[in-house]
Amino acid sequence: MLSNNRIALILASLAALAPFAIDTYLPAFPALEQDLHGSTIHIQQSLTFYLLPYALMTLWHGAISDAIGRIATIKWGLGLFVLASIGCAFATNVETLWFFRALQGISGGAGNVVARAMVRDLFQGVQAQRVMATVQMLFGIAPAVAPIIGGLLLGIHWQAIFIFLALYATLSLWAALIFLPETMPPEKRLPLSATQVLENYQHIFGDTEFRKLAFAIGANFSGFFLYVLAAPVFLVKHLGLNQHQFGWMFIPTVCGMVLGSYLAKRAAGKVSAQIVVKTAYCWMGGMALLNVGICYTLPVSTAYNIAPVALFNIGMALAMPILSLAALDRHPQIRGTAASGQAFVQMLLSTVSAGLVVPLVWAHPSGLALAMAAYTLLGWLVMRKSRLYRG
Repeated sequence: MLSNNRIALILASLAALAPFAIDTYLPAFPALEQDLHGSTIHIQQSLTFYLLPYALMTLWHGAISDAIGRIATIKWGLGLFVLASIGCAFATNVETLWFFRALQGISGGAGNVVARAMVRDLFQGVQAQRVMATVQMLFGIAPAVAPIIGGLLLGIHWQAIFIFLALYATLSLWAALIFLPETMPPEKRLPLSATQVLENYQHIFGDTEFRKLAFAIGANFSGFFLYVLAAPVFLVKHLGLNQHQFGWMFIPTVCGMVLGSYLAKRAAGKVSAQIVVKTAYCWMGGMALLNVGICYTLPVSTAYNIAPVALFNIGMALAMPILSLAALDRHPQIRGTAASGQAFVQMLLSTVSAGLVVPLVWAHPSGLALAMAAYTLLGWLVMRKSRLYRG
């Protein structure tokens, strides 16, 4: 029997495929513009072509895993992702890149959704919260490591980045098939039909508490994710860094995420969920206001403009395990579908950010800071009405 930490490591590797698919190729944007004869907006929209299918398909990954099993869903999802990554590597124009990025989006969410469901399948109570925090802590390393790896691979060619993604997905698939147990045995599986899936989602999204929890998770994450999506402009054009220096932002921000996850793990079973969540929102709100203040009173600086984002992530990661588990526990009989619904809301907000919000606000760091504050405020306004927040 694998230890909890080893299971968490494998589940985190599955969940981390999504941020790797987003962040690893960010340093290659200038090279892609040149080789594929596209504009900055064209290459930026390759994120949207990934995120929108990702968000839509997350509505099905959980239901599919409830019907055919968790491991089979991982197998088909990651297998398609490998082929799509190879297709991206050999794209000769922007339209081809968009097509294969869409295929990556369709398949890339399988690991993330199934990993969330399997945490709750395998663990209960405080143990589940600790394992979820461990998964999130390891998951949080991906956005820091990915652009650094991308910058190194760019020294070979931007194609090497997509070959790396194919190899990463292959290794994660191998580990899942060899080491993870099937947590949805045949006798517990549910029939897969469009009618049943729609009924399940009517049930899930008809639950007011679930909607509040899922939206809060997505809004909190989007407050930080804005900076990931805007990284090629924020870091290169505003802060004057090059494509090999993305670690200046991603390492501090992910250190904040890892620290928040560690604190969440330590607080499990010792501090009430209500107090942890309220503390996290106070912290996030304070950092968002600090970020706005810095942008309007101090000159643009790598240290000044990145520090509040990194500190914001402590609060985001502190609240995330509690909110995620609370949402999943609302519907234990269709946990895979609940995980899909939760992931869908998060990625839908990320898609809106990539396609609409970021291009509107990335002209100046103050625009990104105001957008972070707006997402934080929206998340808090929804969350303060929840049962979890009220205790």
